[in-house]
Amino acid sequence: MGDKKYKVPLVEDTKVRVLYETEAFGPVDKADYPPTGTNSIYSAILSRNEAVKDAKRLKTFLELRDKYVTKKVVFEDPLFPADDSSLFYSHKPSMKIEWKRPSEICENPQFIIDGANRTDICQGELGDCWLLAAIACLTVNEKLLYRVIPPDQSFTDNYAGIFHFQFWRYGEWIDVVVDDRIPTCKNQLVFTKSFRKNEFWSALLEKAYAKLHGSYEALKGGNTLEAMEDFTGGVTEFFELSEAPKDLYNIMRKALERGSLMGCSIDVSATEVETRTEQGLVRGHAYSIIGLAECDEVAKDTRIRLIRLRNPWGWVLWKGPWSANSKEWSTISTADKGNLKKQTVEESEFWMSFDDFQRNFTKLEMCNLTPDTLQGDERHSWTVSVNEGRWVRGSSAGGCRNFPHTFWTNPQYRLKLYEEDDDPEDGQATCTVVVALMQKGRRMQRHQGAKFLTIGFSIYEMCGQDQHLQKDFFLYTASKAKCKTYINLREVTERFQLPPGEYVIIPTTFEAHQEGEFILRQDKKKKEKPIVFVSDRARANKEIEHDGIQGEKRKKPKQKLLQPEKETEEEKQFRAIYQKIAGEDMQVCANELKMIMKNVLTDGTGKLNLQEFKHLWKKIKEWQRIFKRYDKDKSSSISSFEMRNAVNDAGFQLNRQLYDIIAMRYADEHLNIDFDSYICCFVRLEGMFRAFNAFDKDGDGIIKLNVLEWLQLTMYS
Repeated sequence: MGDKKYKVPLVEDTKVRVLYETEAFGPVDKADYPPTGTNSIYSAILSRNEAVKDAKRLKTFLELRDKYVTKKVVFEDPLFPADDSSLFYSHKPSMKIEWKRPSEICENPQFIIDGANRTDICQGELGDCWLLAAIACLTVNEKLLYRVIPPDQSFTDNYAGIFHFQFWRYGEWIDVVVDDRIPTCKNQLVFTKSFRKNEFWSALLEKAYAKLHGSYEALKGGNTLEAMEDFTGGVTEFFELSEAPKDLYNIMRKALERGSLMGCSIDVSATEVETRTEQGLVRGHAYSIIGLAECDEVAKDTRIRLIRLRNPWGWVLWKGPWSANSKEWSTISTADKGNLKKQTVEESEFWMSFDDFQRNFTKLEMCNLTPDTLQGDERHSWTVSVNEGRWVRGSSAGGCRNFPHTFWTNPQYRLKLYEEDDDPEDGQATCTVVVALMQKGRRMQRHQGAKFLTIGFSIYEMCGQDQHLQKDFFLYTASKAKCKTYINLREVTERFQLPPGEYVIIPTTFEAHQEGEFILRQDKKKKEKPIVFVSDRARANKEIEHDGIQGEKRKKPKQKLLQPEKETEEEKQFRAIYQKIAGEDMQVCANELKMIMKNVLTDGTGKLNLQEFKHLWKKIKEWQRIFKRYDKDKSSSISSFEMRNAVNDAGFQLNRQLYDIIAMRYADEHLNIDFDSYICCFVRLEGMFRAFNAFDKDGDGIIKLNVLEWLQLTMYS
């Protein structure tokens, strides 16, 4: 015994962090898209503008506008009506809201006046500073701005009360149509507004974004990265400023040069409401990062690094060094001072030293237009692969590595890396990949109580495996790479340099049994889409034993129980059981079989003859042996997570969606499946495969059904 070696399960540390959303409220009170060259830094994003992915919706906008122009009536959006349902889902505003069109608010309304810029964005009563900070960043870059805000719109030419905006949504650009009825109180805009009383592009953009998420209230609180990504489809990065790299200033400088959008904020704890620091900065509030500068300090013969920020409220609260009338301005040359003042185009913008920025702010959010690193000057060609998936409680919501008995049930995605980097570190060949995990639809589901899940992912080397990796693999195999921390953001993004080879990515929630949808995005040089294990395994199972399904209902005469010439003892016992259940007519109906199962597999007559019953009995005995294999605690139930292994052992090869359906339908509230439910599931699977194969005349795994055949197949199985 002393010489015997045992495998010891590996334990990996999993870090987790909870972020609180920025939601500080404001004080109460005709052109084509810009052309892009193939070598442009914007081509990675704007090349998607070849046509709006949802071209049908864009066509609908043009058709609707022309239709209402011809009829000389204004459009009213039936999908986002001018009533309370579009305003809120839980807290009704205390003020009296009136929905008005711009022509009812002021004279000579304009969509955009002298170009869209940062002065057009002033926060109202809604806690969506995170959104407005992203819009402010967007206005710095016209090419990106007019991708989101198609400029061929006005309140004069072809006006019909209808406008549209375009957002990147889970891998594709979509077109959102709205009417121009805007919430007002006492003839003043309640939410976002421009400092010009007759300019309305920012208010309508906010309305379109609210429609995208279900209501205005759904925009309360968030992270700037969300909106930045929705405006660009770019690659997000998140920095804790207390742990930022030493060359952060250079990283940010290159980010601005390449058109990246950036925002920052100061964390607020769960118990704090919006509070201000001694120097006037607001905790839990989002700021836009507009620019950087370096100036010579005359007396010290040194250079000072500065950063320019913007407050979405429309004015400055910063009272520290480099505020408007501080003494620091006297330490730089008159030329530098004039240049910096010229860059500050409005009252809501202010400068501070980069050191003060790192001391005062806690997080930096950045959205890059390409996956290229900001720590070098190289540019590469990248291919984006997107896979959609979901975590289902009891089936594929296995949680992080802290849950070793269910971790393996999470969705698994293969990653092939063979395109080596040009400048490998330490002489070791590496391949660069950027992995981004985004959860879907959580903001739109806020009215149902949904919040962002705490998510992350791990990457394992395949080690020659080509199937869905099982529990033992993860118990004894360390991950090759993983996200730095699990966090409750919409998206978690990490950049990796891995040796060439084949890997598997495991996206998970931090806790087990949490349901949600996600997309997994991979940016790499290899032009090859990742393979989804479960989808690769989904195919018609032709090895399952089956008999033909009778297509007609027919009467059966009373049958004699035929005796074989020689009958074994087992067959005698089986015949006695059958005779006891079947009764006088020697046929087993569903009610007579109820003691064994809730559903029954028959030949289409509603009855089982001897041969059919014998076939089914053998199956049940086989399934019972499989059940006992996984019922280790003798509780007469198995975990819903183990059900997929039991299904595979029985010869059924299903895809991920079917495993999810099985868990949702047959598992109890404790995620266990009892023997009766287990047998019912297997009988149903057996019946469905038998029925399919009966219709699959040529055996190619494809069938064509008319409506009556479809009803026969689904109603009886």
